[in-house]
Amino acid sequence: MTEALTPERILAATEDVLRRYGPTKATVVDVARALGVSHGSVYRHFRTKTALREAVTKRWIDHTTVLLEPLAAGPGPADRRLADWLTVLFHAKRRKAMDDPELFATYTVLAEELSEVVAAHVADLVGQLTRIIEDGRAADVFAPGPPESAVLARAVHQATAMFHKPHFAARWALPEAEADFTALRDLVVRGCQ
Repeated sequence: MTEALTPERILAATEDVLRRYGPTKATVVDVARALGVSHGSVYRHFRTKTALREAVTKRWIDHTTVLLEPLAAGPGPADRRLADWLTVLFHAKRRKAMDDPELFATYTVLAEELSEVVAAHVADLVGQLTRIIEDGRAADVFAPGPPESAVLARAVHQATAMFHKPHFAARWALPEAEADFTALRDLVVRGCQ
């Protein structure tokens, strides 16, 4: 019995094809071939190659957003949640870069091409940080504004970019990366207090 063609199967096959051929050489025909279907069958689920690339990129970055959501939602002291959120983000990105470097490199290229998908992801992350900061301010754990919580959240995200932006992935394998991250994380959390 043939397994039904679903968007999820197509996205999984697309990851394999991207890993094998890279973003410049991978085609919808390659994805269809990997699934044993016609490329028209793939296009019934994803109208264009760009739509398929957007969906696979979104799927990949959404794993991180979902992983961080429980920390953004609470419970617990906001300062601890902020420290844990930053730690989970760094470790998740580093794990992706180290465990599957071919796919990570591919997604780095796709992320540059698909700036709207990345912008939405960054907005989600900043939204999570904003909630943590607002909770901390409401509990008198973090100093009251100004700046507004959303502005502070963007600043935290930008200040820690070296530990989550794919451009810096090569640095994450350095022996001092963990100590450098911990020092910056602790400085950022203290700066919010």
